Amino acid sequence: MTPTVHPGTIPTRRPMRPLRSLRILALAAGLVALGAQAQAPGSEARMQKERATCDGVQQDRAACLREAGAARQEAGRNGLTSAGPGGYDANALARCREQPAADRADCEARIRGSVGAGRTTTEGSVMGGGVIRETVTPLPAQPAPAR
Repeated sequence: MTPTVHPGTIPTRRPMRPLRSLRILALAAGLVALGAQAQAPGSEARMQKERATCDGVQQDRAACLREAGAARQEAGRNGLTSAGPGGYDANALARCREQPAADRADCEARIRGSVGAGRTTTEGSVMGGGVIRETVTPLPAQPAPAR
């Protein structure tokens, strides 16, 4: 006897058994529970702290919460790293190498905080929207024109 196939349906060889469905569901639930336990200790407390931080920044709250959630997920995979003290400067110097040759030396001097007789100040923060470095280089006085 051949099974009757109705239009718009996909014929199957045998119906899915309820016991098999329960096994798959139990396996999925176990994997979800295992993933929750594998998160770093204190990650829930950290997430609450980050959510509270989202209330006090100028960034859109929804975007802040998305980023906090993405960071939590990445931390669960041990993919979140922090650059060492020299890591940020190395990144900034790599960006200077992308500048035109005429501007490269000044860019590197701003990062290092030294421009010969110049003076570099740094202010701001990433949370505030960015770090701004300003370098003031006094120019030597021009000789007075001969009369």
